Amino acid sequence: MSELNAVPAPKKGRPGVDRQYVLDTAVTAFIEFGYDATSMGMIAERLGLSKAAVYHHYPAKAEMLGAALDEALGGLEGVLLEAGAHTGSAEERLSYVLRGAVHILTSRLPYVTLLLRVRGNTDVEREALRRRREFDRSVTALVAAARDEGSVRSDIDPRVVTRLLFGMINSIVEWYRPDGPESADQLANEVLAMALEGLSAT
Repeated sequence: MSELNAVPAPKKGRPGVDRQYVLDTAVTAFIEFGYDATSMGMIAERLGLSKAAVYHHYPAKAEMLGAALDEALGGLEGVLLEAGAHTGSAEERLSYVLRGAVHILTSRLPYVTLLLRVRGNTDVEREALRRRREFDRSVTALVAAARDEGSVRSDIDPRVVTRLLFGMINSIVEWYRPDGPESADQLANEVLAMALEGLSAT
């Protein structure tokens, strides 16, 4: 099993496994085999449980997927609700949201990895994509506000900039390792330096 998809051990002091551990294990399998190809039996086998025990935590595989995608999306949406996303200049607010997105990606790496592989094949996936588009629209509005206040270049399309910014941020899932030499703070600093220097109006 790769470091990216490593699943933490069950919390000590609890008999068996808890709901979070079941979800972590399912996400690992979804990433490794794909959602459609992963059965509840495969997840149960990885957990060393019966399928009935897995169904006790999650009555359906789709419910697992929904919970997993909500883990990633809820984190990103939460950044937009924090005070730093509403305080200061538009450039400062944009910087705050981008930094927060990097931190969510690194702290919830398997969950964001799964989110980025969603293609809208099920109702759960389509709802996740809708929420992701809403998040992108909020970032686009910040880019437009930063352009209008003169802190970033005036010759840019905010929608294109948002796609480029998150193309760079999302690529982190392909190579970042939580136990590697670079901390989430360092990574966020480097992303912001690359992004904002290129966008700077000066």
